[in-house]
Amino acid sequence: MTDGTILLVEDNPDDEALTLRALKKSNIKNKVDVVRDGAEALDYLFGTGAYAGRGLSGSLAVVLLDIKLPKLDGLEVLKRLRADDSTKLIPVVMLTSSTQEEDIITSYKLGANSYVRKPVDFTQFAEAVRQLGLYWLLLNERPSKL
Repeated sequence: MTDGTILLVEDNPDDEALTLRALKKSNIKNKVDVVRDGAEALDYLFGTGAYAGRGLSGSLAVVLLDIKLPKLDGLEVLKRLRADDSTKLIPVVMLTSSTQEEDIITSYKLGANSYVRKPVDFTQFAEAVRQLGLYWLLLNERPSKL
């Protein structure tokens, strides 16, 4: 499982560390880039700001996107991703602690591919991340040109 980069959009350092640990524990070898707010996520995805000049070829395997983010929330990031032809096919998994039904509905309406609630227990969280990795990085077929 090493085809494509995983973009983790997460502002909580503890959740970031848990996610990275869970990916490592699951033997997911993909490169993981981390950004910590919605504005930085858009800069990364569109090659602007601090990420100007970053190659935008189809190198992203999946975006793991939190909803509650500083500067710009994850739902707005998702909305902008889906509105642009160059990013609308990138798989996006909402990986969040939000239990709000409205967040689930809005995520899917805006084009999320999946919605996964972060378990509080590390063992459950590691298993959820392992399954995400297996599906999105190994089983899922994606277009060769995103």
